[in-house]
Parts: sequence; structure tokens; C-alpha cells
Amino acid sequence: MVVFRGEFKVDTSGNSDIIDITPQVRELVALSGMSDGILLVYVPGSTAAITTIEFEPGLIRDMKAALERLAPENITYYHNERWHDGNGHSHIRASFLGQSGSFPLTDGSILLGTWQQIILIDLDNRPRSRVVLVQMYGE
Repeated sequence: MVVFRGEFKVDTSGNSDIIDITPQVRELVALSGMSDGILLVYVPGSTAAITTIEFEPGLIRDMKAALERLAPENITYYHNERWHDGNGHSHIRASFLGQSGSFPLTDGSILLGTWQQIILIDLDNRPRSRVVLVQMYGE
């Protein structure tokens, strides 16, 4: 089995900024030279998430609205009372979504649906510079 690891940086504006990272992930897949296996995409941190979506303006707005309904920004969070950083909602949202996604690799391509892109959502309440780790296992 072969293991390949790469990473890239993404600057965000925070506040549920949704960024299509599919092109950067595909670049690393091509660089790896791997044909078949499993791809893991991971963002370290407790206020960011990795998931998939059809990356189009309507769904981006829908996702942000759904996150606000799921964990509203302007309610009491005990985290905020302790740390006074105002990002309790960010931690909850990231916990629900998760920090990673795994995808099959076949013939050197990520198996995604026709309208499916890999996205990073920065849920923190301020701009951040995020590192995205990509690890592949296979042949």
C-alpha cells in the first residue's frame, strides 16, 4: 500500500464562509500519481468543517441559513461566557458537520457526483487561514 500526504492553505473570511476546495484536492490527487484508493480530506481545528455540496449560490445561501437555524449565533452559549470570544455557535456547527470527508479514488479520479464539490466551511466568527490536509491510501 502506498500513502501520500499533501496540504494546502485557504484564507477565509469566517462567518460560515463556504469555499470550493475541489480544485486543490484534485491537484494533489494528480500529484500523488495514485490510481485507486481512499482519499481523506481533513481540516484541523474545532471551528471549521469539510463536507460536500452542489457549489452554487442558492445552495450556499441555503446552507448558511440552515446553519443559523441549527445553531443560532445570537443565543447563550456557555463557551462564550467562559472565553468571551463569541464563537460558541461556531464550535457547535463544526461538531455537527465534522472536520473530514473520505472519498474513493478510481482510475486517478475522485468519485464525486455530477454536481458534488468538496467544500471547506469556516464557521469561526473571524477571518482565518486554514490548512487542509489531504491523505491518500492505495495504489
